[in-house]
Amino acid sequence: MSSGRTAEPEHRTAPAPDRTAIAHRAIRVTTAASAGFYPFVYGVDRPAIALYALFGPVALGMLSPIPGSGRQRAAVMLRALPVGLALVALGTALAVHTWAAVLGMLVVGFVLAFGAVGGPRPAGAAPGLQLFYILACFPPYAPEHLGERLTGLTVGVLLLAACEVFLLPAPPTASYRQVLADAVALAGRAAAGSADPADRLREAGRQMRLSHIPPAERPAGAGRADRALGQAGGAARRLLEQLARMRDHPRAADAKDAASAELLGRVASVCAATATALRTGRPPPRPGSEDLRAAVREFQAVRIAEATGPPRDMPIPVLRRQASVLAMAESTRLLQTAVGIGLDGRRRPSVQPRELFWYADVSTALLWWRRLAGNLTLHSVQFQNAVRTALALGAARLVAGSLDLSHGFWVLLAVLTLGRTTAGGTWAAVRSALVGTFAGAIAAGTLLLVVGRDTDVYAVLLAPGMLAAFALGPLFGIAWAQGLFTLVVSTAFAQIAPATWQIAEARIVDVVTGSTIGLLCGLLAWPTGARREVRRAMAALLRSCGPLVDGTVVVLTASPPGAVPVPSTRLVLHRLQLAEAAYHQLRSEPGGTASAAPADWHAVLIAANHVLYGAQALPRLDLPADAVPPDVAAWARTTAGRLVLTTERVAALCAGERPPPPAAYASPAEAPAFPRLPLLIDLEHWLGSLGGQLARIERSLPGG
Repeated sequence: MSSGRTAEPEHRTAPAPDRTAIAHRAIRVTTAASAGFYPFVYGVDRPAIALYALFGPVALGMLSPIPGSGRQRAAVMLRALPVGLALVALGTALAVHTWAAVLGMLVVGFVLAFGAVGGPRPAGAAPGLQLFYILACFPPYAPEHLGERLTGLTVGVLLLAACEVFLLPAPPTASYRQVLADAVALAGRAAAGSADPADRLREAGRQMRLSHIPPAERPAGAGRADRALGQAGGAARRLLEQLARMRDHPRAADAKDAASAELLGRVASVCAATATALRTGRPPPRPGSEDLRAAVREFQAVRIAEATGPPRDMPIPVLRRQASVLAMAESTRLLQTAVGIGLDGRRRPSVQPRELFWYADVSTALLWWRRLAGNLTLHSVQFQNAVRTALALGAARLVAGSLDLSHGFWVLLAVLTLGRTTAGGTWAAVRSALVGTFAGAIAAGTLLLVVGRDTDVYAVLLAPGMLAAFALGPLFGIAWAQGLFTLVVSTAFAQIAPATWQIAEARIVDVVTGSTIGLLCGLLAWPTGARREVRRAMAALLRSCGPLVDGTVVVLTASPPGAVPVPSTRLVLHRLQLAEAAYHQLRSEPGGTASAAPADWHAVLIAANHVLYGAQALPRLDLPADAVPPDVAAWARTTAGRLVLTTERVAALCAGERPPPPAAYASPAEAPAFPRLPLLIDLEHWLGSLGGQLARIERSLPGG
């Protein structure tokens, strides 16, 4: 049983910015900010309302990378509005003392940054929500203006949400369900005997990777539906790879038998029904999964009878093909079950295998708690990022308050916008930001000196200035963004209160202070980002896989059969989640996807999934009725022991440690002459494939 061949390391450059999408977003944010700002400044003379009506759209529209279509973004903004109002109220109350504001900043900064464990949407809204607290927690302490602040923020966010829906809205993208449905339909056609080549099947599997799915469509939440659809995607990728491998070996495909052909036909029909369910949104009928499970049991019984009964001359190629077909059927059954849970969304008791679908009968609140608790560890990159962000923002608030910096919230804004997950990335952003800020401050200071207090000029310049800043900044980089934003804030504040060229000077001081604090925190708190953590996480993942392989072999070769309980996969699943999070962050960091000698971290994740699949499937499908011959059991356990040593060696290489000496894998040719039991064919296939994957991973690592 094989979950797929090892993928090659990916070398991808950052995609070119979508100029049209950037321009449309700039128009939407500028329109919303202007519609909220000008009427309250010049119509009713309420500067506090105007300020929050301006920064609401800027915070959620530009500083927050909320993913999705226009309607999806608007929905996230409307859900974030009550949280934003609460944060403004909290900041207004805690502005009474610097220490109170600092403590609040630490808590707010950590909670909002840690919310990234809930998926791309809460992660995208977090910077804007943090800015709402930051803006309110600075002097003057003015609780009497709380109503105006809340009114301004409400107006600004509602205007932005309306613009997201009606003014040049971002178009919707293909949903994860649609992509999954297309992949499952292709798998069904391939199982039915279509002429789709192996490369097309593998390409469809690659398109199921989360890195290829738009962030808003990724099933990354902690709820039951997202967990199930994510699991269905993994099962679909495994099924496509299994079908592609069968096409890679035409001789094995020619070794046909009636039982395999019948089961493949059942796989094709179940895939077609599952694809239809994904497109319509109606869960597939539950008896369908039970029918496939019964077909698998019947197939396995026929297979064992033909292999062990007279005349006992079942060709090895036929047995190997049957092993592949059995694996496909099991992948299809897991796929159908996961899709049913994902589309239904309700709790389902006693979904089998319980170890795999443990979340089906768990409350949503408990599922979220397990997600949060699972990431409350120093080895979670989400936890590291949250701690780094909270410390930087708290330190910035302390410095700005203690030194009584003018417009001190700019210090925290610099920390928020320039901070990166690596010290190198932060330094690169800071260098560009300082250049842009100096240039923008010179331009803003000159403008303020020349224009003086003629607010009409600033009113004319603000809207086109915002449009230019929001359009050119994302296109040309941080220097342009900081320089133009300096001009924007200078012209905005000059309309709210009398301003001189010294506001540009304050902007420089604040940005330099915030940049220094952000850089220091980046150097002190996990400065290498995910690079070190991904090595540690991959090593820990492999070290948890070794005992699972050994325990599975012990279960399958126990005498009498069933005397040993099936080992738990919980530890491997937990470490796989942490390793995947570290890997995804590494891919997002500068230089994270290419280096002089790239390690194939994705291959480690594939190998771990291969181990999990065998540990979950083999004991259910292949537990023998009679005891395995002692010499065959000894060979299997010796082979498993050598693979455990190999996982330890590869784990040491992943962690940069001195590896133990290599352990030779016992190939099937070295095995004793054992009867042609399907169990042993499947076991040899599983162990052999794992050995090959580990060898390829070792070759990709320095020192391997």
